[in-house]
Amino acid sequence: MDTLVFLGTGDAMGVPRVYCECDVCMEARTTGINRRLRSLVMVEGAEGGFLIDCGPDWRGQMESQGIRFAEKILVTHAHFDHIGGLPEWADACRWLGRKGELYAPQEVIDTILKQFPWLARHLMTTAVDKGIELGGWMIQGWKVCHGYNGFSYAYRLEKNGFRWVYCSDSIGLNEKEKQPLHDLDLLVLGTSFVHETAPYETRSVYDMREAAELLAEVRPKRALYTHMSHDVDLSRDIPLPPNVALARTGMKVDLA
Repeated sequence: MDTLVFLGTGDAMGVPRVYCECDVCMEARTTGINRRLRSLVMVEGAEGGFLIDCGPDWRGQMESQGIRFAEKILVTHAHFDHIGGLPEWADACRWLGRKGELYAPQEVIDTILKQFPWLARHLMTTAVDKGIELGGWMIQGWKVCHGYNGFSYAYRLEKNGFRWVYCSDSIGLNEKEKQPLHDLDLLVLGTSFVHETAPYETRSVYDMREAAELLAEVRPKRALYTHMSHDVDLSRDIPLPPNVALARTGMKVDLA
């Protein structure tokens, strides 16, 4: 049985935010219930495993699992909180004399290599625009609206009749973008705030109120929220739709 492991559930800034002394950030500095590294998940299984994204907390996330090498990483988009760890990964490949395998849509690969052109010496890049198989999972990606921040990609993964989607950075999806979210056993969805009050045109990720409306439409059997900011206090009872939970660091989910 394959397993999904949450190694990071935070938004672009992580929790605590270095400049902030709100109750959630202060709690994250002490007991740490709300301490959140940047969003990253790992899929483990008998047919092999892989990571989704490689943010700036990547090294600490690998250390927390006792992992000394990551062979395959699938990237959603080229924002720093999702690719900031790539130089460290490539450096590990250099020291070990092994080539990592980076998977992403071609336009994401092109952007990454413009920012870090030397990565190509240590990483093998593979475009996934026509789909890819990793660890026995058939994976299809598609572009989704990331609001003010442009675009990201979501991924739909299928294996042995189990269907799930990883969609960490999106907002205001249109009908075409929502279509792959139907008929799912699990939806992992980014929700940065419980209720975000910033002007809509400046925003980039669903809040939990909007996510509930989306879930009511696409009706996954189960949903987990990730990519959460310091607005989300895990010590409080946050109203959620049925069969919805907040992801926590270290959480393991059976993909079957």
